[in-house]
Amino acid sequence: MKTPLFLFLFTVFTTTIMGAFLSGADIVKDPLTITRGLPFSFSLILILGSHELGHYFLSKNHGVSATLPYFIPAPTILGTFGAVIKMKSPIKDRISLCDIGAAGPLTGFLFAVPVYILGLKLSTLMPVKDFSNGYYLGSSLITSILTNLFVRDIPDGYTLVYNPVAFAGWAGFLVTSFNLIPIGQLDGGHIAFAVLGRTQEKFSRIMFFVLVIMGIAFSKVWLVWAILLFFLRIKHPLTQDLSTPLDSKRKAISFFCLVVFILTFTPDPMKIVQ
Repeated sequence: MKTPLFLFLFTVFTTTIMGAFLSGADIVKDPLTITRGLPFSFSLILILGSHELGHYFLSKNHGVSATLPYFIPAPTILGTFGAVIKMKSPIKDRISLCDIGAAGPLTGFLFAVPVYILGLKLSTLMPVKDFSNGYYLGSSLITSILTNLFVRDIPDGYTLVYNPVAFAGWAGFLVTSFNLIPIGQLDGGHIAFAVLGRTQEKFSRIMFFVLVIMGIAFSKVWLVWAILLFFLRIKHPLTQDLSTPLDSKRKAISFFCLVVFILTFTPDPMKIVQ
């Protein structure tokens, strides 16, 4: 069995287990209840897969050799570390870099919106006094906007308890914001390099220290992310052609990516409530 397919099937398995756990199923006592995790697994893989396929198809469109997505199963609250594609040939210019970098987060975002709305419809309200153990999920502008639009007024003393599908949508927004951080070889780093050229390296260093400060002020998640990015290289590799400027269409795409980053950014993503 080829590696991408094996990893995909294994990720379906691990995300289904986590989805079953999030839905309250006890798969040890009743193994068949694992099927209750399928909606979460399908929703999450749909968002992550569409993100990477966005990169894949735009890479092909610009003549860049790329693999199909590699899903990464992991023992996390999501059951995965996400997915990646491998680019086997260099990107020729800043226009190609902008298109390839933007295609992933924009496609993933477009799928995350309906998934989150569906999840909100399936979610329930619970008295705060009865909510003793679980996770507090931080809000972004997009989750606040959609919740206000699609959830009736939440009475005082009550909190919204996400259905696993809503959690998948929330995670999709978080992954989008992580990827749009304008550092190194993240999607945001690709877009920033397409816009700024060599100046992007200085901007990446500034953003690295911003992440460290956020890790101190808001959540240790940002410190962990900063450390990972440090070892994954802050500097963006050069394209074959640096001289070709971005046209108005790519500038508009870059601006829209900035808007999506602002909408999905979550200062304090998650806390454990005990």
